[in-house]
Amino acid sequence: MDQKKLMTWGILGFFGLLVLIMLTSATFVTIDSGERGVLFRPFQGLEKDKVFAPGFHVVAPWNTMFVYEVREQQLEEQMEVLSSNGLNIRLDVTARIRPDFGQVPLLHENFAKDYIERLVRPEIRSSVRQVIGKFTPEELYSTKRDEVQTLITEELSNTLARNYVELRAILIRDIELPDKVRTAIEEKLEAEQASLKYEYILTREKQEAERRLIEAQAKADANRILTASLSENILRDKGIEATLELAKSPNSKVVVVGDAGSGGLPLILGGGN
Repeated sequence: MDQKKLMTWGILGFFGLLVLIMLTSATFVTIDSGERGVLFRPFQGLEKDKVFAPGFHVVAPWNTMFVYEVREQQLEEQMEVLSSNGLNIRLDVTARIRPDFGQVPLLHENFAKDYIERLVRPEIRSSVRQVIGKFTPEELYSTKRDEVQTLITEELSNTLARNYVELRAILIRDIELPDKVRTAIEEKLEAEQASLKYEYILTREKQEAERRLIEAQAKADANRILTASLSENILRDKGIEATLELAKSPNSKVVVVGDAGSGGLPLILGGGN
């Protein structure tokens, strides 16, 4: 009986010691705000369905907790790429990314903690080269910059999303062309602006000439209509009416006579006080 008790106490003591060793050698992990944890168990594998939130966690000594930064990160890339006509173009590109919070275990399984170097940077370079290769230097320098940025964002966003990374934005900070190419483009743009200005001046002058022509034609038509409507008798009556109105003035002395040479119209010979 004593032997059985001794064996029982021995077994309990062994397990107690084992638990004590586990507790004293356990790993204490603190996950900060803006971080997530992924737990790997050697005997069970990676916990793919569980993401450890910020806080204090106790991890068995044989397990490993991988802590991931899930805040937005900014990557800057300086690249040399080829345009559609084979010219070298230098670009400064900024990408803002962060891991998909709920998919951190899968991100760890596929790319591990250096996913930025294994996944993000290569995909940025690939997308930029592919999109830039569709445009000429002139388009990149002047009219198509926003379109290029949008196309890179769409293509890269889809690729990263399939690999558990969220693309927040792509920004093209600078596009640098060879000096000769840039000078030629600037001269061409200046010539186009001058041509547009000249066309505008010609159009304006043509419109002004047309306006004057229309105005002169309107006056000519009005005079022709007026002339056609005036007869000799009407003119004589108008002259008499005008002379009589002048004769009514109290401060004038008017002599009215008939002048056969002028068609019999009255005339004012003089006036005054």
